Amino acid sequence: MRRFAILLLIAWAALDGCSRTAAPPVGRWIGQYEADGVMVDARLEILKNGMVRVSAPDILDRPGSDQERAEMHAQLAADLASGWSDVELRQMDFDGGVFRKPGGVAPQMEWDAKRQLMKVVFYFGMQHSIRIEMHQVADFDHDPWAD
Repeated sequence: MRRFAILLLIAWAALDGCSRTAAPPVGRWIGQYEADGVMVDARLEILKNGMVRVSAPDILDRPGSDQERAEMHAQLAADLASGWSDVELRQMDFDGGVFRKPGGVAPQMEWDAKRQLMKVVFYFGMQHSIRIEMHQVADFDHDPWAD
């Protein structure tokens, strides 16, 4: 009888651990990436109810001078600001470290709670994904990267 009670307790603990869902971090983040002809500016917002809004406009294969790249980033930031109200809220599965589309496999965002570090995973074409390190902000500015 004692063995049965111990097995029942272990099974209950395992099921209880599997049924819990981690609460996602709440807040706003911005991020920027530029390398090898890829330029991305990103915004992320996670609401208290766990809904996620993310946008990451990009420019691909457009090398240029420092001035031209600054202008392109300004355009991406303006696109983010003007289109933010149209970005749909989405439900994401969150396991405490990785956000995925419901039922999906590919990571969409990664959260390191110990380091308080958020990354957005950006996929483009058939190329490899890139991880954009995000920085938490209190509010979104029109162009958060402008000097």
